[in-house]
Amino acid sequence: MRIQVRPFEARDADAWDSYCGQTLQGTFLHTRRFLSYHGDRFVDQSLILESDKKWIGLFPAASDPARRECIVSHPGITYGGLLHCGALKGAYAIEALQQIQAYYWQQGFLEILYKAVPSIYHRAPAQDDLYALFRVGAVRVRADLSCTIDLQQRLRASSRRGRSLRKALAAHVETMQGNAFLPALWEVLTDNLQRKHQAVPVHSLAEISLLAERFPENIRCVVALWQQKVVAGVLLFNTPGVHHAQYIASSAEGYRLSALDAIFDDCLTIAAETGCRWFDFGTSNEQGGTVLNNSLYEFKSEFGGGGVVHEFYTLRSAEGV
Repeated sequence: MRIQVRPFEARDADAWDSYCGQTLQGTFLHTRRFLSYHGDRFVDQSLILESDKKWIGLFPAASDPARRECIVSHPGITYGGLLHCGALKGAYAIEALQQIQAYYWQQGFLEILYKAVPSIYHRAPAQDDLYALFRVGAVRVRADLSCTIDLQQRLRASSRRGRSLRKALAAHVETMQGNAFLPALWEVLTDNLQRKHQAVPVHSLAEISLLAERFPENIRCVVALWQQKVVAGVLLFNTPGVHHAQYIASSAEGYRLSALDAIFDDCLTIAAETGCRWFDFGTSNEQGGTVLNNSLYEFKSEFGGGGVVHEFYTLRSAEGV
């Protein structure tokens, strides 16, 4: 099999999304419908891999806004990587990365930042890309630690989480879901980030509302109400195998009431009932992965979770070394 690469074009969008849904690693984050919501922020540099004019893989990517000579797969999503339906295994994964390198070097780029899809999102074992990265000389430059529950073999939750859940229920904290709660959740989230980190959410309320409208089956808002007021909430990005907490926020009142415990109890129950394998709380890192917020990680792990690593690699051209 001979592999060729070509740039993605706008007319490929529907076929891209259809193919993405069949791949071993692809999620709704990799679709053009998701990537296009912030298309004006990035110069798209995505590639389509072909053999005998048949699609055999996708490489979602854009140039880094801060370093135009660098390609990121993908700067607008948590993970990018090489997507395929099973054709790019073993030696073909190596060849695919070599062809991707050659294309970008010919275009004048000096570096590729590869954000691997964590294994929990794979529909079948598909880490051939990690081996291929080793073979082509990539260097791991970052590792973020996420906390994930295996819903089929869940570790025992801590007694503290049990006490906190009982506290929330005794206070009559009520959980509700629906994207109508997004404005109230974003108010809590924005205040939380400003108060703790002097930061703002990655997505604006307008952006997340647009995404929730585009992906009603994948994006779900769950909040905790106390005295008819939203005091905490979680925004979930759900795929068939993984329910992921993209945003977690609580007001001071919510922390006092242990409202997040009521929310996660509800979320875990629903995830298990739908046949989902993994519930992912997200990463707990700061400063490019070099700092672990251990208290946050312990809070998440006390629900019965363990560590899953998000891996980042760089490939540099001879000129970029």
